[in-house]
Amino acid sequence: MDFCFKIDDLSNPRIAQFLEEHLDDMRATTPPESIHALDLEKLRQPEIIFWSVWQGEELAGCGALKRLSDTHAELKSMRTARNFRGMGLGTLILEHILREARTRGFRRVSLETGSMDFFAPARALYAKHGFEVCEPFEGYWDDPNSVFMSREI
Repeated sequence: MDFCFKIDDLSNPRIAQFLEEHLDDMRATTPPESIHALDLEKLRQPEIIFWSVWQGEELAGCGALKRLSDTHAELKSMRTARNFRGMGLGTLILEHILREARTRGFRRVSLETGSMDFFAPARALYAKHGFEVCEPFEGYWDDPNSVFMSREI
């Protein structure tokens, strides 16, 4: 399958709907005080690069990278569309973002994900790609509903 990664300005209504589905999943599985997914406006911050992933005209997924410092970035908003799950797209998105982070001079990438069973596939994907559990970072706090992971790149 050929996928096209595009740096996205978040103006396409399909992206807005896709991100709202992401937030709906977070709301359904995570207590409100533990939801760290960013909405459309928060993803428009200058320190965030957002990629949409397309197969032809079909939106297949997305992911973002948030600059925390000159050497440290955070993986945000990684999601695969339901009809593309189980095809390895999550790996492609993660590998793309890690390459981009390295190219941009970052030496560490960290992330926050949920501790619930719903997030087990995401945690397994990150662990498979060298992410290890770490302490909360950059404004996060110790939260039993969160798992923090990080890796050098």
